[in-house]
Amino acid sequence: MEKICEEFERLVQIMETLRSERGCEWDRSQTHDSLKPYMVEEAYELLDAIDEKNDTKMMEELGDVLLQVIFHSQIAKERNAFDVLDVLRTLNEKLIRRHPHVFGESPGYSYEQWERIKSQEKGSTKTSAIGELNKALPALSLARRIQENAAAVGFDWPDVSGALEKVKEEVKELEEALQNGDSKCVEEELGDLLFAVVNIARFSNVDPEVALRKATEKFASRFKMVENFAKERGLELNKMTLEQLDALWEEAKGGE
Repeated sequence: MEKICEEFERLVQIMETLRSERGCEWDRSQTHDSLKPYMVEEAYELLDAIDEKNDTKMMEELGDVLLQVIFHSQIAKERNAFDVLDVLRTLNEKLIRRHPHVFGESPGYSYEQWERIKSQEKGSTKTSAIGELNKALPALSLARRIQENAAAVGFDWPDVSGALEKVKEEVKELEEALQNGDSKCVEEELGDLLFAVVNIARFSNVDPEVALRKATEKFASRFKMVENFAKERGLELNKMTLEQLDALWEEAKGGE
């Protein structure tokens, strides 16, 4: 534990030096706003490392995420707002407060209790079981969270089959909207379909954000293979028929 404290203190001191007059010009110029893209980027790079099951890369990316925390804390300290000690203290107190079944007398963990404590912390006058919409979340993650809250009070399908039937129903309604050519209706029905698909992901213990990212990466990989096949045969994609492109696509799938 002593070594952990030493290394953490060293990290804080390094950041203070980088932000000082004798520090790095780039680091000194950063603000909370300018750093926002880096926090998102580092978080997704960590997810990639986890997916790859690469411990060395994961260790490095966790460090990069921690760097963002220290960076923001140092900027806040310079504004006399808070410092990294305040961040740590607040986190420790929140962890203890949200786990009364470990640090208190509560008999055991429950999702409802977790959400109730969160609501109390935020001073929410919660009138709905689904809570407040956390608009900071990506749309797929937000949908899953809302569904989890609704399910916690019993508003849920008995099993995944009900969710699957709902997807089929939404597909039909989307088809009708497309036939009618009403863009607003298409947007609504497409949203309903995506929301229904998230329900299947939730029942299957699959993160819809991760699933969509992997599907996108798979598509990109196959498309590059199609491009390579076409180039090897002296073909130009924009001059090929859909049937020819589909044949190369199937070949790419087989090559995986």
